[in-house]
Amino acid sequence: MTMTHPGLPDLWLWFALASMSLSVLWILFRVPNNSSVQGFINVERIPVFGQLARLFSASPWPLLILKFISVALFLTVIAAGLFGTPIPERNLATTLTWTVWWAGLIITVFFLGSAWCAVCPWDTIASWLVKHRLWRRADESSSLGLKVPKAWRNVWPALAMFVGLTWLELGVGVTTNPYATAVLSLVMIVMATVYMAVFEGKAFCKHVCPVGRTVGFYAQLSMVELRPRQQQICTDCTTMECYHGTKEIEPCPTHLVMGTLTQSTYCTSCSACTMSCPHDNVGWRVRSPAVEAIQHARPHWDEAWFMLGLLGLTTFHGITMMEFWEQGLSKFGQLIGDSGQLIWSFSTGMVLVFFAPILLYSLLIKLTQWLMPSEINFKQLFSKLAFISLPLAFVYHIAHNLNHLIRESRGFTDVLMNPLGRDTLPLSSGELHMRHMNPLISEQLLYGLQAGLMIFGFWLALQILQRRTMETVNDQSTWRPHYLLPGIIFIISVTAFNLWLLVQPMIMRM
Repeated sequence: MTMTHPGLPDLWLWFALASMSLSVLWILFRVPNNSSVQGFINVERIPVFGQLARLFSASPWPLLILKFISVALFLTVIAAGLFGTPIPERNLATTLTWTVWWAGLIITVFFLGSAWCAVCPWDTIASWLVKHRLWRRADESSSLGLKVPKAWRNVWPALAMFVGLTWLELGVGVTTNPYATAVLSLVMIVMATVYMAVFEGKAFCKHVCPVGRTVGFYAQLSMVELRPRQQQICTDCTTMECYHGTKEIEPCPTHLVMGTLTQSTYCTSCSACTMSCPHDNVGWRVRSPAVEAIQHARPHWDEAWFMLGLLGLTTFHGITMMEFWEQGLSKFGQLIGDSGQLIWSFSTGMVLVFFAPILLYSLLIKLTQWLMPSEINFKQLFSKLAFISLPLAFVYHIAHNLNHLIRESRGFTDVLMNPLGRDTLPLSSGELHMRHMNPLISEQLLYGLQAGLMIFGFWLALQILQRRTMETVNDQSTWRPHYLLPGIIFIISVTAFNLWLLVQPMIMRM
């Protein structure tokens, strides 16, 4: 029996559209400036949170305990997938991985940045297998320590992995197959281990892992960041333990120097720099979620494609859970003679949805080039303005995942108590109805959060567009608001389509 979640009510839709209209007027008539976004609060000054931050910075044991918990849950997921019931809603492998973890992970990034990477079981198990250490610095002979080939020193492999995993998740149906979920998890461990055994640092995390790169890019919009407490101390430092490590503490696994760090994309929150700094000058701080994407993050061609690909794949996840998608896929399959799981039909639809926003974005970048007073390189402008896609993808990803997490996680405690799902039956129509009618929070609160997220992402994208477009104009006296129009068209188009998706009834994952 197929059940659907109700979509966003019209009242909330019109509220979002009205707010978006006011935001566009604000950005067009606002007097722009190039002043830096300032202001942050050191987490250590916040009650309770400050004590926790100090605890994790001073000792490896709190983080190590969390890693043990993460690995234990992960191994349980593998065992449940390999040996448990094939009923997805009764098996821990599918419910924890796809309903709780993946849905909740994206939400936590906004509040905790890349904290997940610090306890990731793929990386933790790979580290233990290769280095034979729980946390202390390993002998250099534990890995071949080769440099990553120049052609691989980018996020193209991670984008390819993300596309491949999306195809497996939605096309092959890994999300409803506990055994396949377990096998996929084991494959990720093998890949992480091989990379760690061959290359220096955490090459898998930095260049290949689709989850790590998704978290890393979204972390640019997080409310927290790991930075120097006093910049001058880092400027005067000559030993750079944050980069080189110490006798006991590992060097930065992604080769970041704390004194010059302005972008959180490749920080794995591993705490190596906080523990190795002899001046105790590295700590967490609360910031505006706009600061990094607006002014600090550096544009790169491969990263621009990843951000736009993230937008396309996130939207694609939403489309595949609409009733019209299944009907359209079936009709297209009949047209081209596709049968069975409609793999060819699905793949065609996935390619079209993936490239649609990239094509629209490219056309509007060409239009922006034409409007600008001076000649600007297309590749440079493409990379620089691609950051507007990041908040659009992030807020829709959270809004979409909220539906799964709030509506489908009921009954998870029962699954946790019986992870293999022994002696269980599929959900009855009555149980499905109860899940449908009894979300963890009130529906109006859920709708308000979804609408608020879409408004926030829209507003943030406009700010990024204005700031980064202004930076491309050499002579500020020649600045004109109409330079923003192509970017505004892109932001409106994407947000309006994603809002329309939220309005539609969404098929339950399981």
